[in-house]
Amino acid sequence: GTGSSILSALQDLFWLSKSKVEKQLQIISVLQWVLTFLIMGIACTLILMYILCTDCWAIAALYLAWLVFDWNTPKKGGRRSQWVRNWAIWRYFRDYFPIRLVKTHNLLTTRNYIFGYHPHGIMGLGAFCNFSTEATGVSQKFPGIRPYLATLAGNFRMPILRDYLMSGGICPVNRDSIDYILSKNGSGNAIIIVVGGAAESLNCTPGKNSVTLKNRKGFVKLALRHGADLVPVYSFGENEVYKQVIFEEGSWGRWVQKKFQKHIGFAPCIFHGRGLFSSNTWGLLPYSKPITTVVGEPITIPKIDNPSQNEVDFYHSMYVDSLIKLFDKYKSRFGLPETEVLEVN
Repeated sequence: GTGSSILSALQDLFWLSKSKVEKQLQIISVLQWVLTFLIMGIACTLILMYILCTDCWAIAALYLAWLVFDWNTPKKGGRRSQWVRNWAIWRYFRDYFPIRLVKTHNLLTTRNYIFGYHPHGIMGLGAFCNFSTEATGVSQKFPGIRPYLATLAGNFRMPILRDYLMSGGICPVNRDSIDYILSKNGSGNAIIIVVGGAAESLNCTPGKNSVTLKNRKGFVKLALRHGADLVPVYSFGENEVYKQVIFEEGSWGRWVQKKFQKHIGFAPCIFHGRGLFSSNTWGLLPYSKPITTVVGEPITIPKIDNPSQNEVDFYHSMYVDSLIKLFDKYKSRFGLPETEVLEVN
């Protein structure tokens, strides 16, 4: 009757409202992460300097004293927090795109691993969500494995930001940090290295599947020195969430980007996503496109203290072949045509 119709209408209205609220929470969760990525380090440094010039200078001085004492912690595995990794905000972050983690093989807790993550994208959204939070269930999918996402060492010189990053299990992508985790932190460790780095980010654009890998062999040498198994990882959709202005080789824009990359460690990109209030306007929010991260089969690596170049080349070739096979096996499942080819540069 009429009462049932009214009740049904109210229920529809309630669910519509709940859906809208969840969407807004998803947007807020992604926005805070983008702002953290872009400005948190600089903002916290400036705020700390300002506080030093006020009557509250003692607070800043105490933090700086702690910073000196704690300076080497990022190089020793950091200070992860399961509480932070399990924040509800990361589940909203995951659902915005959405982001999924696909396991293809079991990983032994008696081994250590180096995951090669591809492609970089603009911000490595899939790498962060899957391995620096528990939003996609990495600890349930790979029980006993501790993931460490490696990022620019310069981030750990920024006050407050360094502590925030470490709480998620993020570490500096330098030899000291990786050596410590793979040799003095027991077994069951997995370091996730975005192999293509800044150079790869310069070429990421929707519809393009390419990786910078041919001359990236340092991670293979590290794996050999520690006997850590190599695991190829490909994120379908990572390049779809932002649009970028691509500067051609030899142009002034590419020259500036390469100079930044060489001297500072990152390459400034001119990119845009969607606006905060509308998907039809430009802004800093990424487009809500699915990102599916597939973790491939581990490649067993022997421990060789001083690997020769031939040995490095051999296992690097094995890794490239394994990555291409992984891409080819799953590409059609995640929206790409069978004719799509992974470009390895």
